[in-house]
Amino acid sequence: MASYSIPVGTCTTEIEVKRSRFIAYAAHTAGNKLAKAFIQTLKEDYPDARHHCYGFMAGSPWDSNQYGFSDDNEPSGTAGMPIFSHLKHNNIGEITIVVVRYFGGTKLGTGGLSRAYSDAAKSVLEKVTLKQYVETEQISLIADFSQEAEIRRIVEASDGKIKSVEYSQTVKITVEIPKGIELKVPYSVTPSQSTI
Repeated sequence: MASYSIPVGTCTTEIEVKRSRFIAYAAHTAGNKLAKAFIQTLKEDYPDARHHCYGFMAGSPWDSNQYGFSDDNEPSGTAGMPIFSHLKHNNIGEITIVVVRYFGGTKLGTGGLSRAYSDAAKSVLEKVTLKQYVETEQISLIADFSQEAEIRRIVEASDGKIKSVEYSQTVKITVEIPKGIELKVPYSVTPSQSTI
């Protein structure tokens, strides 16, 4: 069963390192478009900040097409990747972390910057509320009327949901089940084309 954690809402923390402020935000962003919109919102909210560095996993933790990170003009590898690494190693999806930096006048060096961005990401992840998300798929089943009650019991026992029921000479039941779960329906029941 494919499941992972996702954030509930948005939260923020702030750390200070040698007078530089690192304001970290974490938000639920389902999809690249929402992740980029969240990043843009923080750039508009903090227009005078020197850097708006981020990492996101806008889909499942295994979908590299929905990954992204940026150093936003910090030295290469010192901001975006340390933020992103915390997401990668915590099995969290549909999340964007943005760290807004106000320079305090003292240079931190590449090692110091990496630690600061990593610590900021870690601090906001420790505060964010997470919930478990289970990927699902929809399957339509064609059955006789006499099998409907049994199918309903099987779907419920598999942590699935009945999405719709259509009656004609047979019963067409569309169900939503966790991905990777095989429904053990009677052999005479015909699954029609699955949609994910």
